[in-house]
Amino acid sequence: MSKAVAIRENNIDSYMAVVNRHPLLSRDEEFTIAKQYKEDGDVTSAHKLVVSNLRFVVKIAHEYKNYGFKTLDLVQEGNVGLMMAVKKFDPDRGYRLISYAVWWIRAQIQGYIQRSWSMVKVGMTSGRRKLFFKLRSEKSKLEQAASNGDRVTAGELAEHLGVSEKDVREMEVVMAGRDFSLDTRLAEDGGATHLDMLEDVQPTQEDHLGSYQEQKILHEKIAEVIESSNDKERYIIEHRLMTDEPMSLQEIGTKFGVSRERIRQLESRVMGKLKTSLAPLADSRQ
Repeated sequence: MSKAVAIRENNIDSYMAVVNRHPLLSRDEEFTIAKQYKEDGDVTSAHKLVVSNLRFVVKIAHEYKNYGFKTLDLVQEGNVGLMMAVKKFDPDRGYRLISYAVWWIRAQIQGYIQRSWSMVKVGMTSGRRKLFFKLRSEKSKLEQAASNGDRVTAGELAEHLGVSEKDVREMEVVMAGRDFSLDTRLAEDGGATHLDMLEDVQPTQEDHLGSYQEQKILHEKIAEVIESSNDKERYIIEHRLMTDEPMSLQEIGTKFGVSRERIRQLESRVMGKLKTSLAPLADSRQ
């Protein structure tokens, strides 16, 4: 399973041409193959589950293309996350593999970016990790929405993201730190470089363990909510809340023969369940 589709090309189009040769699995096909792997440990079954979902890894990797890393490096990390998800996937819980795997894929890619970021260790806490990956996109959204064309202030960003202005300013410094070379000399006549001034701030074993444990708890909590939900609620979770291309309320309502408003009510109830289930995890981040 570790060699699902090797990335040997420097061209993402060439890689996608290989990936697209592997067909998507239907829900029934995926369930049968996943059961085989879970019960028998069949490596061939695991391979089929991985390669049929590789295209989704590429899509998720593109979400992080503005961080200055090669897309194929991000894809390779995302593939590791997908394989980890396949190992832990339980088909009997009723949801598709990719709905479960997206958490592992994103966690692996984000961990790679954080480990590779040149300036400082960003992944100290869950809150800082979240801010690291939201600051740039949220700032861009707010500036695009501003009618007067003014730049968004740190205070406005802090209010929008629900964090302190100090946290925003510190993270802006971190993000800006990627924009110049660490080999740049501090003085025009030579001497020390920026790299010489940095301490060794590689993530520790405790950092990695903490991140892994948090992700594991998160997945378990979500799985518990899914397991306790009815068919309509599970469908909403899978096709509205845990997908990059959510269906509309009307589309889901039409599928189940109920009104758009009824689906909205069910979605609200599901989100309430998720909020209640994840509340202890959110409190621990404070």
